[in-house]
Parts: sequence; C-alpha cells; structure tokens
Amino acid sequence: MGRIEKSIEIRAPPEKVWEMLAFDRHPEWSEEYQSAEYTSEVHTQEDKYRTGASARITTKHKEEVNINIIESLENEKITYRVQGMPGARNIIGTFILKSTEAGTEMKTVTDYEIPGGILGKIFDKSFVQKALKKDFEKGLEKLKSILEK
Repeated sequence: MGRIEKSIEIRAPPEKVWEMLAFDRHPEWSEEYQSAEYTSEVHTQEDKYRTGASARITTKHKEEVNINIIESLENEKITYRVQGMPGARNIIGTFILKSTEAGTEMKTVTDYEIPGGILGKIFDKSFVQKALKKDFEKGLEKLKSILEK
C-alpha cells in the first residue's frame, strides 16, 4: 500500500480552510479534480461535509470517479474514500486541520493500493508517488494562495 503525506501552514483559521474541503470546492485548488457534482442530497452547507456525503468527480484526465465522506469532524478532520480511479484502488484520503498561532496547519494523508504485485510496487515507487506528490504540493500551494489573499 502506498502513502503520501504532506503538510502546509496556512495563514487562515481552520473554519476558512474547512470551507475549501467541500467536494465542489476541490476543483478550485486541486491539481487532480476538474469538476464535482454531488450525488447525495445537499440541502444545507453542512450537508456537504457530513459522513455519507458523496460526489462524482471528473479528473484532469477526464475520468469519472466517485468520492464519499467516511468520517467528518467539523473544522478538524475529514476522511473520504475514492472509488473508480483507474490504476488504483482502496484510496482513502484524510485532511487534518490543527489551529496554530499563525492560522492552520493542514496535513493531508492518502493511502492507496496499486494492483500488480511486484511490478505494481515498482511502478508506484518509480512514477505514481512522484506524480502524486507533485500534484499534492501544487494543490496545497494553490489552496494556501487562495486562502491567504
């Protein structure tokens, strides 16, 4: 199983960072997601963050994946599962927000599995992790830029 962890300090309170973690806000800053359409009922803003909320995401490669929240602690932590991502399975992503003197420390942790045994592991180490880390870094920097305006 692969894992990618990244952290960033953002000069904004956790509440402002939290707002950007709704699926329909990801395309504003994520390098991977181009659009999001909720597949669960959303009647209030809070519905976007509740456990069970789900969306269909279109990736930068024009693939459609399903994503749903499996854990949510307002302004602290949100965990989601991604299904249907070509070439990967068992994708679980978590954003952890911690209030700091300067604003918010945001940590992202993504666990995933690349099928294919030994060849899959080599492919993961050689290509997948490098590409994902680069996309994560760009996305987090864009998020920071948006929130610190």
